[in-house]
Amino acid sequence: MTTPATKPWYSIKQAPIAAADAGAVAAAPEILIYQDIGANWWSEDPITAAQFRADLQAIQASEITVRILSMGGSVHDGLGIYNALKQHPAQITTINDGVAASIASLIFMAGDVRIASANSMTMIHAPWTWVDGNAQALRDAADMLDAWASAMASSYAEASGKTKDEILALLADGKDHYYTADEAMAMGFATQVGEASPAPAQAMSMQRLAQRAQAGRAPMQAQASQPVPPAAAAAQPLETVNMTTNTQPPAANPTPAADPAILAAARQEGVQAEVRRRGDITAAFAPFALHEGMADVQAACLADVAITVEDANRRILAQMGRGASSAAGGRIVTVEDERDKICAAATQSIMARAAVHGADGKPVRADATNPMRGHSLLDLARASLSRAGVNAAGMDKMQVVAAAFTQSTSDFPVLLENAMYKTLQASYSIAPDTWTRFCARGSVSDFRVNPRYRIGSLGNLDAKNELGEFKTKTIPDGEKANVSIATKGNTINVSREAVINDDLGAFVGLAGMLGRSAKRTVEADVYALLAANPVLADGIALFHASHNNLAGAGAAPTVVSVDAVRVAMSQQMDVSGNDYLDLRGTVVLCPMSLGSTFRILNTAEYDPDTANKLQRPNVVRGLYSDVVDTPRLSGTAWFVFASPADAPVLEVDFLDGNDVPYLEMRQGWNVDGSSWKVRLDYGVNAVDFRGAYKQPGA
Repeated sequence: MTTPATKPWYSIKQAPIAAADAGAVAAAPEILIYQDIGANWWSEDPITAAQFRADLQAIQASEITVRILSMGGSVHDGLGIYNALKQHPAQITTINDGVAASIASLIFMAGDVRIASANSMTMIHAPWTWVDGNAQALRDAADMLDAWASAMASSYAEASGKTKDEILALLADGKDHYYTADEAMAMGFATQVGEASPAPAQAMSMQRLAQRAQAGRAPMQAQASQPVPPAAAAAQPLETVNMTTNTQPPAANPTPAADPAILAAARQEGVQAEVRRRGDITAAFAPFALHEGMADVQAACLADVAITVEDANRRILAQMGRGASSAAGGRIVTVEDERDKICAAATQSIMARAAVHGADGKPVRADATNPMRGHSLLDLARASLSRAGVNAAGMDKMQVVAAAFTQSTSDFPVLLENAMYKTLQASYSIAPDTWTRFCARGSVSDFRVNPRYRIGSLGNLDAKNELGEFKTKTIPDGEKANVSIATKGNTINVSREAVINDDLGAFVGLAGMLGRSAKRTVEADVYALLAANPVLADGIALFHASHNNLAGAGAAPTVVSVDAVRVAMSQQMDVSGNDYLDLRGTVVLCPMSLGSTFRILNTAEYDPDTANKLQRPNVVRGLYSDVVDTPRLSGTAWFVFASPADAPVLEVDFLDGNDVPYLEMRQGWNVDGSSWKVRLDYGVNAVDFRGAYKQPGA
């Protein structure tokens, strides 16, 4: 869809010099600011202060007149225009042709000469904006408005001769201050009172003032306001023939200034109408808050008093369909829908408030764009009911939570489950373990016994016989080990009281604890199997002299004992007994009491056990890539493992490879709330003996 081109909110007029009057001096160019300041929301190529500055700098004149008839608009554009005028070398004369309100009054202050037409009104107030969000978002918006007010106060103070504190006090009272021409002169905002503006211009300004009052809309915003097009008759208040004289013909019957009491009453009525309009529009946008670009569309609809809730709904549909193409002409891709985005935002908010650490080990933060940021659990429950079309008005807290849990279309249980699951996952992933450093990881598709096969080798190639024939090799038998898994888990209960009390520890904290418990459970089972020295499929214990992986005599860790283990592991044969596997131990596993000793042995340049340490090099230096010391081992025994990728010994198997706990929820029957079950389907199995060696120690 093509949008209409932007109509400039200002124009520059300069009378041409005829060829016969080459020696004449051109009249001072005039800039007319007769609409809202800044760009329209629907414009593809908005004209902003940047373009105004460029056009202004192109004017080569010693005098410039700026005529103003505007209710205000964008603060940042207005400040830019003010600064551009102040920095131009020409003498600037600003004329209030009827109304210079809000940020337009600040532009009026840029004049070296400031003329308030006798029937004009100048209005000054603090900037305002429309914002939604949590308390922090509102504080940030208030700080931003204070900063804008401070910047504006400096300009008003410079023009009027008042102090900045006096101007800030004027802005801080929250009122709209209207000044007649004489009052503006007395306040120092105008330097002189001019003739009354022509009736058409003044009528337009009063019409616009009434429109704004009826809408209850203060015209100056921290974000760009949306213009209400002026009457066509007011578009050209100056006749072209009068441009050379730079004067206005006096009005025969100037329209008197509006009665302030009437304006106040109209504005009060307009405020109420505007509050209703904004509330209806905000409610219409709520289900689509996370859709890309929707926040800008909502802000534009709220800012433009001419837009009704019906108009807003049409713009919502247009934004939802932006960039869409015919389903018949291309591929359909399923993307994250609004419910998914809201669920993700709520999950992030809950985890942030519960001080949960993510999978990267860093605290989860709810970013400033998160619409659920800072919401309590009860807030989320009410919002879920609202999205489900359930009116929670009149419900007490217990009823709200009960309805949020039981309403079939409510996504509140999903929000909680998602937050708990992500917390469970994060806690599981960052909980420390050691088994991953020396065990293999496997996957099975069911709970039955699953085989693990190792095939033998063919041995060396044979020479051809005397007839030149190749000898046929017999395919060797393989070796089989069995693995299996089981299920472990627990349930937790979340009561309605915990939700009402906003007790994040009651379920988010418990979910994190269960995640860490699951990680510790796998770790404990690995060491329990290692301590049990299980019997393998050949009927022999994992560590046994028959397997050539158990030292006959115990020895403390020294260069000599470590080297002996290295030699023993390298002599392991393949399944068929045809050749050496030449395995190299890369991980040493030992009790905490031996960890320091092994680290010294693994890094010392010289043998630390010799009397003269500078005479004998350490031949086992750097032998191990990892030293794993753990309190789960006691005594003096220590183990050496080859890389599990080369020769797996212990294997931790997960159902379908899902190596994180699973969480599911159901409505509580024995508890007034919900029950959550956490389970992990896994098993720890010994699959081979060749890749590990045990030294009983001494």
